Amino acid sequence: MNSIKLSTEVSVPASPWKINYDTQLMTLGSCFATLIGDRLFESKFRVLPNELGTLFNPWSISKLLQFAIREQFPHLGHYLSLGKHHHVSYDFHSSVYSDTTLDDFDTQLRLLLRRTRQQLLDTDVLVLTFGSAFAYRYLKTGELIANCHKTPAGEFQKELLSLETLSQSMDELLALLLPLNPDLKIIVTVSPVRHTRDTLPLNQVSKSLLRLLCHYLETTYPQVAYFPSYEIMLDELRDYRFYEPDLIHPDSVAVDHIFRTFLKAYLDQETHETLKEWQQAAQAIAHTPKHGYSEEYRKHLTQTIERLRKLKNRLAVETEIEKISLILKNQYP
Repeated sequence: MNSIKLSTEVSVPASPWKINYDTQLMTLGSCFATLIGDRLFESKFRVLPNELGTLFNPWSISKLLQFAIREQFPHLGHYLSLGKHHHVSYDFHSSVYSDTTLDDFDTQLRLLLRRTRQQLLDTDVLVLTFGSAFAYRYLKTGELIANCHKTPAGEFQKELLSLETLSQSMDELLALLLPLNPDLKIIVTVSPVRHTRDTLPLNQVSKSLLRLLCHYLETTYPQVAYFPSYEIMLDELRDYRFYEPDLIHPDSVAVDHIFRTFLKAYLDQETHETLKEWQQAAQAIAHTPKHGYSEEYRKHLTQTIERLRKLKNRLAVETEIEKISLILKNQYP
């Protein structure tokens, strides 16, 4: 009897270029960029996960990266004080804020953008995750912004950005970025997180524009590759059991599956083997003793340290070795 396929697998061909543990990675964009960045960090890759904060639309991503590359700084008129010691910017997500003074916040943003410029010089692979084609126009300045921070709706106009606007903003970015770092590889993807506040029909319109943008970038620039996070979620994981209870965000099972597919496409065999060793060591580290600091647990800790020492020349595991050594020293004198 023939086997029955219960889902449509999304074919993801192996990348002609690979990521390894010497690769410097950077993820930017929507909250899905944070999820993937965190998974890479937990897997011991050299990665900066979404350091500029959540940015949903490509225009805002391009704007901040252009600020960083050109060494320009945010519009002072886009700073907002939500309280005496709470300052944010319309050009950044609410996770980028100051709890001291407005001057300190300005200094903080300038340092962040300068640091981002240096990171772009050092990055080997940049992962951009696009979440929405919607943006807000701040009526006081007439400029598009990244986040309205729940200020009165009358101060903004919500806009669905056209493919022309999106592609032009990314062209402008890449015209600056690629000469700055000619060896840079860029992976673009569409976030599978559903923006239901836009309504489901308009969410699909928005995602369609983002997918067209990714196709344009991939077919125009040889440095750009597309990874189908969105298609894996919608076609391969076509079931609400792979969503969080809000039915909007992919759950941990879905994110893990998408991440494993990403690794399969981009890691070389040697890196896969090292990752497997690290995952086994991480499981051992996470193990908690059932009967306190017994002789059995001492043997477990000793074996775990040996695992980590075998990885020491390939991965940064010094912190884990030090923590376990301290437990052995304090609990088994």
